[in-house]
Amino acid sequence: GRKVLIVYAHQEPKSLNGSLKRVAVEELSKQGCSVTVSDLYAMQFEPRATRNDIVGCLINSEEFNYGMETQEAYKRGDLSSDLIEEQKKVQEADLLIFQFPLYWFSMPAIMKGWMDRVLVQGFAHEFPNCYDSGLLKNKLALFSFTTGGSKEMYEKGAINGDIRYLLWPMQHGIMHFCGVRVLEPHICFAPEYVSEEKRKEMLTAWAQRLKTLWNEEPINCSPEWYFK
Repeated sequence: GRKVLIVYAHQEPKSLNGSLKRVAVEELSKQGCSVTVSDLYAMQFEPRATRNDIVGCLINSEEFNYGMETQEAYKRGDLSSDLIEEQKKVQEADLLIFQFPLYWFSMPAIMKGWMDRVLVQGFAHEFPNCYDSGLLKNKLALFSFTTGGSKEMYEKGAINGDIRYLLWPMQHGIMHFCGVRVLEPHICFAPEYVSEEKRKEMLTAWAQRLKTLWNEEPINCSPEWYFK
């Protein structure tokens, strides 16, 4: 069976994000997938990239260079245990689902910290092995998130601009850079401002999409998709 890692960032299990995560676990498990969840708030995941991420000696203790030190520590097997554990989950996964509420046109800090710390050089990318030749090139990713604003607010020409503009740094600058192929995002607009019935419809739509997810083609990872 296929393996799925859900990286989940929400403080409240009863939230719509919590329900979307639960639906994904149930639906994908029904399909025979093996599903792992990294519940970042429950894990009290450390978002800060610091010297503590390297176990043992630094290459240059006089002038700390996080990128270089973590790259070398990865090669030696000297990264902190929480990073090794997350990297193992990524390594084993065929699909990564990121489930979160949109904060300030981006992902919550705890999830950005996961990206900063887990996707180290040598593990996820290593120049010139990036974008189509990134080290995670046999994997798929899907960003599933909720917004505070309505769909109309995230359209081209609207006050917030096209929602795709916001996806450029997340989908292209992180996932595609590491070689991951990206599926169309799943967006639930303004769940706080709609009826209970509408929220149930959002969950049903997500469950339906998951049934045929493996048949989907990844998006065309080019600037045109984001800025056309």
